[in-house]
Amino acid sequence: MVGALALAALMLWFAPRDAIGPPWVLVALGVLSLVWVLWQPGTSVRDDWMPALAVVLAAFGLMIVARLSPELAHKQQWWLLFSLLLAIVAGPLFTHFRRFAAYKYLWVVGSLALFILLIVFGQEVNGARLWIRFGPVQYEPIELIKLFIVLFLAAYLAEMADVIAASRWWSLRANLKYLGPLFIGWGASMAILVVQRDLGMATLLLLTFAALLFVATRRVDIVLFGALLFAVGTFWASHHYSYVHTRIAVWLHPFSDPLGAGYQSAQAYYSLATGGLVGTGYRLGHPGFIPDVATDYVYAAIAEEFGIIGAIVLLAVFLDLVRRMFAAGLEQPDLYTKLLAAGMAATLGFQVIIIVGGVIGLLPLTGITLPFISYGGSSLVANFLLVALVWAMSARPRRAPT
Repeated sequence: MVGALALAALMLWFAPRDAIGPPWVLVALGVLSLVWVLWQPGTSVRDDWMPALAVVLAAFGLMIVARLSPELAHKQQWWLLFSLLLAIVAGPLFTHFRRFAAYKYLWVVGSLALFILLIVFGQEVNGARLWIRFGPVQYEPIELIKLFIVLFLAAYLAEMADVIAASRWWSLRANLKYLGPLFIGWGASMAILVVQRDLGMATLLLLTFAALLFVATRRVDIVLFGALLFAVGTFWASHHYSYVHTRIAVWLHPFSDPLGAGYQSAQAYYSLATGGLVGTGYRLGHPGFIPDVATDYVYAAIAEEFGIIGAIVLLAVFLDLVRRMFAAGLEQPDLYTKLLAAGMAATLGFQVIIIVGGVIGLLPLTGITLPFISYGGSSLVANFLLVALVWAMSARPRRAPT
């Protein structure tokens, strides 16, 4: 962890001086990062690379946001402080993660409550209804909903996986009986798509739902059926919501309206091309030509100033973090822990794939963030809690010295 803090400090040293500070904030970030790792039960050992990688990614993200928008960087550093503090406070609770399985339907109730609050009090920005404002603070409840859905699915599948796996696809009664609660995951993704018009988060929830279902049951037919229903829902939304239609149209024909709807995508492609293999250098590119670059297109800014090599290294760090999450579950004996770790890892991994795929043109661009990197306080909080939870799940008994 000391090496991770040194690397994080080095990255923040190169950030614009007026974008990060005062100095005591940086000291507090370092202290909280150390406390987070050191304040763990002495009777067990964990994969300490997980929090180290999260801290490095968050520091790199703060450095990038500081370069792109000093105003947003000031906000991001406070969200980072809050995220670390929350991870520390939640640490002792996460050591009892197996008890969470007993409250599986409470996670559903919590998700529904947050979703209703979003419908009633949510604010619409750029065509999507995603935020709730509390005074000066704006939060995306969907960031917590995605974690709640995984907690529910892991607990339910741990109990019913064998029965669902043994059910035949043509047995309508058996499938409805045991799969009904599971389609809450699919229903949540469709509700987000239809009510919030958020294609990215809807896709993320569906992919996580499908991955967990396949890992637990190996039922390819259910996964394909859910994908078909989602495709139908996406087709319907693209013809009834201009926001979704525009996103898909820009993806298919980014240069058909280069000064209008396609301006962001066109500028991002120019930015990607400008970076080349090694990039222009930090603070030497012009990613500011891309609107909302600190939120939606931060990966394009990274590719421009750090090149293809830097962009691939960043993806390799994410891949290692996701791999370690999967490994944490595989090392545990019970199915619930395996599924919970797999669900959290899939959530983080698919989020990276969706936003990076959108930036480089493989997928329609969505409004979700690049974890730990893009500006977004609610995303930062949720992802630090995600890592803290899986880190607790990686605990193994400490061997007595021989």
